[in-house]
Amino acid sequence: QVQLVESGGGLVQPGGSLRLSCAASGFSLDYYAIGWFRRAPGKEREGVSCISSSDNSTYYADSVNGRFTISRDNAKNTVYLQMNSLIPEDSDVYYCAVVSRICSEHMTNYNSWGQGTRVTVSS
Repeated sequence: QVQLVESGGGLVQPGGSLRLSCAASGFSLDYYAIGWFRRAPGKEREGVSCISSSDNSTYYADSVNGRFTISRDNAKNTVYLQMNSLIPEDSDVYYCAVVSRICSEHMTNYNSWGQGTRVTVSS
């Protein structure tokens, strides 16, 4: 069964850090680009970051650039999102999904969405 499972969310104070994980099962991430997205209740889903499979190129939304870092460990079939200097506006449910090889700016191209992990940034 093809599946992505996110983990690592939680409650953190402003300025704190979290590391999210996106673990794949039933298929290898080697040939896929992996994107991280987020959506708060009542808001549209937003692309946060992506890492390609071909050359590990990375992309970040302007709102997280310089604070978040995406990485992949193909041996563990897992992608990570290191989130530093968190602010309350980062509070969302975070999802990962895959697209073939190269990151796409179109969310409709992504598949195998995980169930999400909730991040809450609050004092």
